[in-house]
Amino acid sequence: MNKSDHPIAYLTDVEGIWEKLACFCRDNPHVSFEDGERLVVRPGATFVYGGDAIDRGPDGRRVVRTLLDAWRRQPSQVVLLAGNRDINKLRLVRELNGHPLARTPPEVQRGPRPVLLRWILENTMGARGAFEFRRAELARTDASASEEDVVASFLEDLGPGGMLRDYLTACQLAHRIGNTLFVHGGLHEDSLGLVPSRGHVEGVDAWMEALNGWYREQLAAFAEGRLDPGGLPAWEPVIAYQAPAPGKRINTASVVYGRMANELNHPTLPSRALIETLARSGIHRLVVGHTPSGDCPSLLREEAFELILADNSYGRVEGASRLFLRDDSVYVEGQVRLDDGRLEQVHFQLALGDSSVPIGRRLLDTGQLVKGPLVSGDWLLFRALPQFRVEQLSVAPGALTGRSLGPARTGN
Repeated sequence: MNKSDHPIAYLTDVEGIWEKLACFCRDNPHVSFEDGERLVVRPGATFVYGGDAIDRGPDGRRVVRTLLDAWRRQPSQVVLLAGNRDINKLRLVRELNGHPLARTPPEVQRGPRPVLLRWILENTMGARGAFEFRRAELARTDASASEEDVVASFLEDLGPGGMLRDYLTACQLAHRIGNTLFVHGGLHEDSLGLVPSRGHVEGVDAWMEALNGWYREQLAAFAEGRLDPGGLPAWEPVIAYQAPAPGKRINTASVVYGRMANELNHPTLPSRALIETLARSGIHRLVVGHTPSGDCPSLLREEAFELILADNSYGRVEGASRLFLRDDSVYVEGQVRLDDGRLEQVHFQLALGDSSVPIGRRLLDTGQLVKGPLVSGDWLLFRALPQFRVEQLSVAPGALTGRSLGPARTGN
């Protein structure tokens, strides 16, 4: 276990949008760009990328190439986590070569490969527009890039020496630095300790080591094209691990596709029992991406425990927030577009266990999360609403006086 007496710069869910990565690195004291897109981590710092590098923007290959290059040059200072949008592409090698999903419409199965790929991305990977984004990226270097070239590029990325294959091999599913645990999606009672095909592993650190080891074995099985005795891909378990559980929108048995949120995607703390289990292993902070939660990170607190949701997707602003961590404190900086249209800045540093401010608590009468102070002096309130909408409001400091605050947990 590494002692986190140095700063950690955290970014997640860029999803192929270059400006989010560039915004994060701009004037960043710990991570910067050299020569345009050579990501460099300053001495003494660690950069953690939380997963989902591709799908929703025209720079997916560029983002993957930049992150992988940084890991190769600074492997002791760069940590890459695999997200569901990254892992699920492993499906394409078989599905585009004669083994489509059973629910693929017959006319799509009989059609040309570009039709099949577009259907897979839009209907089974939540990646509407990814086909066109890839074609636009290819066209920047080859104006004659065809739809078949798009298919070939996805398969090339997963082949021997392919960029996405190498990137996934460099990734892991869970990582710990000091008192902070990083996973892409979430952590629940049925995912902590679970290693697919192996059962339950006692001890948080032993579990993380076993889970990452299992993930590496799955990537090796993919690289070898290994099949199980029934003729199915031997890497099928990692495909299932990164996907929703059958008939559900989440998978609480997976750290990749679990969510730290309720049915509306409103952030919520893990159970007290899980917090106590983590605390016994010296973990007092959980950092995740995967679940959109407005324009800036959602920090939730209960006593000496913190949960941070820092997904940068589906926001109202173009850039990405900055999140810096040490064992004893959190620093958050970002832009927020309020419901009334105003663009505000959120900016604060908070010590672990500091109960003197309302950050990370929720208003018991409305359920709104107090996200943090705005540069204007007001407080930012956040709430997830039906149909994937969010509420972002500013209120004067006095508006919280006398209001009942509690932990951000479902059922409080």
